Amino acid sequence: MDRTQNTAILKQATAHEPRSVKDVPFVELLGNRLQGVVSSGSDPNRVYVAFVEAGSGDFNCSTNNNRPCGGMYGSGCKHIHEMMDEAILKFGAERVAQFLKGKDPARVKDADSLMSQMKGTHKKEQASAVFSRFLGYLRYCELKCEPGPHPEMSWFT
Repeated sequence: MDRTQNTAILKQATAHEPRSVKDVPFVELLGNRLQGVVSSGSDPNRVYVAFVEAGSGDFNCSTNNNRPCGGMYGSGCKHIHEMMDEAILKFGAERVAQFLKGKDPARVKDADSLMSQMKGTHKKEQASAVFSRFLGYLRYCELKCEPGPHPEMSWFT
């Protein structure tokens, strides 16, 4: 009997390449978005919360307390590019492009090539939902290490 069909825990994809959580500590494909938390390059106490919507390509980037990113000039800022590059390292370029409904997923190699297929616009939205998910996952880092899977931590590779 194959027990894998009777489980609610799905096998997680392994990272395509090693990634550093220093610059992008959190990235996930959830619902209809690629979303994540990106460290500030200039202030170690600041993080940016960013997302890109599948299909529309609409995007946003702001600090965790909803101050707008200064690099948003009608297209994705460097934080969105860093988040996309980390997602590509974790999930693979083609999977991320398919998830975001890019025009030609097979040709995507990095964030620049993916962003060129996305024609979204800046969409102002609260950062609280994504940042709250990140903080919720961080609590697992404080738990005593026990053997066995923690499916909620699959993003933390």
